[in-house]
Amino acid sequence: MFCLNEKVVYPGHGVAKVNRLIKKCISSEEVTFYELTFLNKDVTVLVPTNNVSSIGLRGLSSLEKIKEAFSLLKTPVKKANQYEFAATNWNKRNKEYQLKLRTGNLQDLLEVYRDLRYISSYKELSFGEKNLLQQTETLLVEEISLVESVAREKTMEQLRSLCSLQQVKCNSIIEEEKVI
Repeated sequence: MFCLNEKVVYPGHGVAKVNRLIKKCISSEEVTFYELTFLNKDVTVLVPTNNVSSIGLRGLSSLEKIKEAFSLLKTPVKKANQYEFAATNWNKRNKEYQLKLRTGNLQDLLEVYRDLRYISSYKELSFGEKNLLQQTETLLVEEISLVESVAREKTMEQLRSLCSLQQVKCNSIIEEEKVI
């Protein structure tokens, strides 16, 4: 499925490079593993080739998919009203966000990022929310900057500015609703 030296996304952990294929005998059965080394961590993992889909290991997104996913940042958050976010339990939202993070899907990551950036525009994030926002931003920046061949700082600026524009839109919609 993946070639040697190919860069892949391991959900929740980031971009890794396929170093080699390793064959091991486990319970008298030969199993083939991908040896993955993460680009921004000093970590190497073995992933059984037959578990790739269940883990969610995938190739890097294309430029088209990234542009399409960026359009998600321009759409309003599902709960555009700050009171709706306040009313929902952080534990419940956290579970939803963690599930999305584990999919490794670029759009899911951007959705979590967009929502947390929106929440941070009207209240200080809790410790858990801050960590999740930082983790999501790191995962997004890592993949997008690699695909677009731009510096990580530029990608981070781009993400933050798109979210800032979105927050301005949402806040103006909320203000209009208050007037009516």
